[in-house]
Amino acid sequence: MPCHVRKDDQVMITAGKYRGVTGTVVRVLHDAERVVVHSAQIDGIKKNLKPTRINPQGGQVEVDRSFHISNVSPVVDGKPTRVRFQKKADGSKVRVAARNGAELHVLRKARKSK
Repeated sequence: MPCHVRKDDQVMITAGKYRGVTGTVVRVLHDAERVVVHSAQIDGIKKNLKPTRINPQGGQVEVDRSFHISNVSPVVDGKPTRVRFQKKADGSKVRVAARNGAELHVLRKARKSK
């Protein structure tokens, strides 16, 4: 089933500590039902790295925070919106913002006629 957010979408966090913060989706984790969001306003998670040949020093690295997919919404005109999926007459399938009807992304291109 298609997901309401995709990589490189502008999203707003709708619940939790970071409610109201907008950011960009870096990655969608379908199995875990989570999205990784990058924003200057969101604190990253610090991970401890063991020393390796590539990184002999080891140390701490800050990585982007992930959120459950139900706690983010795509942003259109600065406001969060729900998403609908529409099939067009030419056979293409698109994601459409429920707020104003704007097309967000083409999921499937039009089929060639024989």
